[in-house]
Amino acid sequence: MSTVLEPAAPPAPAETFRQTLARLSGAQKGALGAPAYSRFVNRKLGRVLAAVAFHLGLTPNQVTAVSAVFSATGIATLALVAPSWPMGVAVAACLVLGYALDAADGQLARLRGGGSPAGEWLDHMVDAVKASSLHLAVLVGLYRFADLDPAWLLVPLGYCVVDAVLYFGTMLNDALRAQHGVPIRSKQRGERPSVVRSLLVLPTDYGLLCCVFVLFGAPTVFLSVYTALFVAMAAFLALASVKWFREMGRLPR
Repeated sequence: MSTVLEPAAPPAPAETFRQTLARLSGAQKGALGAPAYSRFVNRKLGRVLAAVAFHLGLTPNQVTAVSAVFSATGIATLALVAPSWPMGVAVAACLVLGYALDAADGQLARLRGGGSPAGEWLDHMVDAVKASSLHLAVLVGLYRFADLDPAWLLVPLGYCVVDAVLYFGTMLNDALRAQHGVPIRSKQRGERPSVVRSLLVLPTDYGLLCCVFVLFGAPTVFLSVYTALFVAMAAFLALASVKWFREMGRLPR
């Protein structure tokens, strides 16, 4: 008896870049509380980079590593290279790209079915190093190359403290909420994110700070804008700390 072999089914067509972007649009974390640049610009840049990484076969941890390299390059340039307009543009480009890749690693992880605790740990550790070292690099760069009253050097020192405390407070809030069974803000889906609030908290946006470094070629101009962002972030931290303390007091025991 003869056996008729049916032709093998053709392989499934590979997912196109456009299809990957469409899938990524449904793999976003919540926008509640996100400042405007991060919400409307950085996530879109991250989505494109996540799609590129997906088609290159990169893992989320590899994307985190590339993000760290770009951020570290920008930060080191601040401390080692004399201010100029090309230098400022280069620093801003490195920091913006590093931040976009920071958004891409999480999106890529969700696209691939979810990240790992180790990957989340790595991502947060890179962010923690970046949050403090950026302002210390500003301090070193201004001290080495700018002819300023030494009192201005207190600004990056203060910014370093405020940024580190804000980052720690945000992570601590999420950890305590999760520990007590309360959804963290990035995973809350019922409340509609406010565009007005995103704009009001824009001065606290790391992405906006990255863009401000295009002004580093004119240290006095840069320092004026940088100081304004520092004051705004310090005020936000003071007000948010009161609000967070009250929220923690209402968590279920």
